[in-house]
Amino acid sequence: PTAVFTEPNTGSDLGSLRTRAVKDINGDYKVTGNKTWITHASRTHVMTLLARTDPDSTDHRGLSMFLAEKIPGDDEKPFPTEGMSGGEIEVLGYRGMKEYEIAFDNFQVKKDNLLGGEEGKGFRQLMKTFESARIQTAARAVGVAQQAIDLSFQYAIDRKQFGKALIKFPRVASKLAMMAVETTIARQLTYYSAFEKDNDRRCDLEAGMAKLLGARVAWAAADNGLQIHGGNGFALEYQISRVLCDARILNIFEGAAEIQAQVITRRLME
Repeated sequence: PTAVFTEPNTGSDLGSLRTRAVKDINGDYKVTGNKTWITHASRTHVMTLLARTDPDSTDHRGLSMFLAEKIPGDDEKPFPTEGMSGGEIEVLGYRGMKEYEIAFDNFQVKKDNLLGGEEGKGFRQLMKTFESARIQTAARAVGVAQQAIDLSFQYAIDRKQFGKALIKFPRVASKLAMMAVETTIARQLTYYSAFEKDNDRRCDLEAGMAKLLGARVAWAAADNGLQIHGGNGFALEYQISRVLCDARILNIFEGAAEIQAQVITRRLME
């Protein structure tokens, strides 16, 4: 299923969501509101949809989570389900993950699809997913960083300047070395976070650290990799240019860097 949480006017402030789910005479729900940055929203069959079920609430306590079913769409008609409309968001990088904005207008969700069977639990249910989400984002970041290393290392071997390979120049070798060191550190922290999660131990601190570090390392590796490529790195025909674009989003989704820093600091103060 795809996660349908973020709204145009909330971003990281998920407790202030405005999308509403109102019961009809049959006890089912009618959902109305707008969502954005929803990954793979068109082709999925099921959505984990966060909406406000308590109209008198103004914070996270009035939110509920639904497993909302829909008809898969295609490029021609992305949202054929009644009560849904929207379109694709053109993005800078990470183009394999198609992003959409969605409008719900009396979109129907069956009462049995209320996750947990009780209203008001949505935010707590969401919080339980963040450790895993941040660990997998950290793992993605490590993969992006490793790709930057692989591309740059090969380019530095093949590219000749002043009669010798770029890798023979100390400043280039230094860049490659630090890219490898930082990526290894990020990888090991990600492994440790995943190990703690697999053993059912609290790891929100470690997961936040892994995500924060991984995203920064991925961006630094991509940036240094492009620098090693020189002017060629700015050309779309060289893969490193795409790696740079892909790396940028890692510091934003699944909790922006500023949010990660807040989470880490709060935990360190406990």
